[in-house]
Amino acid sequence: MDGTFLNFAIVVGLMIGLIGTGIWIFGAIILVAIFGLVFVADYPFVRMGLMMQNSMWNASIGWELLAIPLYIWMGELLLKTDLTAQVFRGLVPWVNRFPGGLLHTNVLGCTVFAAVSGSSTATTAAIGKITADELGRRGYSKSLSLGSLAGSGTLGIMIPPSIPMIVYGVLAEVSISRLFVAGIVPGLLLAFMFSAYIAMVCTIQPRHVPQNTDVFTWRDRLKGIRDLAPITSTIVIVMGAIYSGIATPSEAAAVGVMWSLILVAWAKMLTWKLLRETLMSAALTSAMLCVIIVSASFLAAAFGLLHLPQGAARVLETFHLSAVGLIVILTIAYIVLGCLLDGVSMIVLTLPLVLPMVVSAGLDPIWFGVYLLIVIEMAMVTPPVGFNLFVIRGITGEPIGRIAVYAIPFFMILAVLVAMLFVWPQLVTMLPDMLMPLPGKT
Repeated sequence: MDGTFLNFAIVVGLMIGLIGTGIWIFGAIILVAIFGLVFVADYPFVRMGLMMQNSMWNASIGWELLAIPLYIWMGELLLKTDLTAQVFRGLVPWVNRFPGGLLHTNVLGCTVFAAVSGSSTATTAAIGKITADELGRRGYSKSLSLGSLAGSGTLGIMIPPSIPMIVYGVLAEVSISRLFVAGIVPGLLLAFMFSAYIAMVCTIQPRHVPQNTDVFTWRDRLKGIRDLAPITSTIVIVMGAIYSGIATPSEAAAVGVMWSLILVAWAKMLTWKLLRETLMSAALTSAMLCVIIVSASFLAAAFGLLHLPQGAARVLETFHLSAVGLIVILTIAYIVLGCLLDGVSMIVLTLPLVLPMVVSAGLDPIWFGVYLLIVIEMAMVTPPVGFNLFVIRGITGEPIGRIAVYAIPFFMILAVLVAMLFVWPQLVTMLPDMLMPLPGKT
């Protein structure tokens, strides 16, 4: 027990030290695994090399990884065309008369685009490029406009399909389809909570919204539905194929890419330049993610030989932590870690140690996956490495600190959602159990 705890302290300390130097994440992962095996476990160097080769190769040939570049490409195609602007035009006639007016386009626009992008940064960028200037020009409060954009952009990894969900599913060896289904209710609930907060604040303090003189008819609203049709049709095709059992997430991603290409061609925006730019962007992002994932497989194998997961579980038993205590500690740890790392890196670095503790505490891995995404969402709006904050700064030029202050209420809403999911885990597990029941489970 003491030896395991010492090994744990050495490995974690080395990892923190390497990350602090600014080294690439995948390099830090590999160096920590090599050091742990060779110098801590006294593992033969040649056998370590073979183990590294086998673990990385096995991780790299997983069929599930194919979904990552396809979903990224699908999002890039829609991001770099006029189809995202149509989402704003389509939503305006429907939300204009709600308390908060067009501020709801941040929430609803991010919710819609999240269902085709799989990325929070892409979702924030796509909707922010349209709404940030437009809402400012119309006289909406900057604090609510940018704060709601920062918060709503986090829906990009909660509303399926989600790239971090795929990464978690691959590493935790759980069904990605069930993860996708599990994220629907929490994602929609989060969007509702954001909109309810905006409506409440604007009702109490009308100064946040300009005087509304626009009048929209039902004809305008029906035209808005037509503007929303390209994105919503993509959502229906991709998610319908998954939830009906017709296609796996990877197969549905391929269908989504084909449909996106058809939509872009139909809108007469398909050019060789667009194809080259979107393919290059998708390839670079996918390569970065996949090299981290295969490196994490080597780290997990090294941790297994060092008996760190079992030692972590025994430490949990020693301190007699309840499930509530464990979740509180993990939430704080992930929020702090989110100040230094991006979401995918947080998953791959911590999962080999954390997941055995979670399972030992009796928590469902599917539930934990959704919880982990929400905590990562909280990290997306915390400085200094809150990626959504950087995206909004790039769009608006506002200082990071000011945007972070604007996002505090939405950070707190995310924290409330974490508590709600712990009290009512059925919010996560009900839909997958209903639509995709496990064998022997009714």
